[in-house]
Amino acid sequence: MDFFEIVNSHIAELTKNEQVLFDYVITNLDNIKNKSIREVADDCFVSTTTFLRFVRKLGFSGFSEFTTVIKYTLLNKKTIPQSSPFVVSQKDYREEYLKNLVESVRVMDTDKVTQIVTQLQKKPKIFLFAKGLSKEIMRYVKYLYNTAGFFVIFPEDHQTRAIAQQQAEKNDIVFIFSYKGEDLELIEAVRKLKSQNHPLIVSITGADNNLLQNSSDLNLYLFTDEISLNHLDITSHISMIALMELILYQFIETSGSENYHLVFR
Repeated sequence: MDFFEIVNSHIAELTKNEQVLFDYVITNLDNIKNKSIREVADDCFVSTTTFLRFVRKLGFSGFSEFTTVIKYTLLNKKTIPQSSPFVVSQKDYREEYLKNLVESVRVMDTDKVTQIVTQLQKKPKIFLFAKGLSKEIMRYVKYLYNTAGFFVIFPEDHQTRAIAQQQAEKNDIVFIFSYKGEDLELIEAVRKLKSQNHPLIVSITGADNNLLQNSSDLNLYLFTDEISLNHLDITSHISMIALMELILYQFIETSGSENYHLVFR
């Protein structure tokens, strides 16, 4: 059977992140047909488990059937769509943008936020670990938490991050920001932090299962559409800011201190 005959009835069931995977698949069929599931999952920055679940959701029994049907489709030179079925007009994208932000806030785990706020009430040092575009966001987060009276350490390069790992103590909080959650330096940093004084390690990543998420003490995840311009990543980090703001506002609301006031106008 043709690849697209199988998947067409399942496209509407895909989540945002699965839509991203589908976009990759339909534009890379010729490359995928001879690869292993591990190789394809690595290319998509997801786990093999996540990709297998995605393949089954498309209507295939497993990865073997998935690649076999791709080969059949290419061999018979079926028409391959060159554009994603998920591309939306600029007018509609405003709604998608807001949905990502709302969903990121909606799924925040209350128990996890409570654990973070409880730790914040002990006035710990706060460490911010981030790379790439996430670093730009963390400069604002550092300002925000500094303003609230916290001592914030934000190492901006590999060497200073290595030094900061040695400074983190048991009662401190380390926030690690990585959308894909597969950065090896940050994953290694988590391992070292756990083997030393083991502060509270909180990661904020994309919703897909990833190594950073699985190795952290607590994980908060966000939804966003991956966007690049001239091969540069310009993916929105607004949801990441929203999560960090809401954690701080929750702390202010529950602190009972006369130094903090939430005033809504």
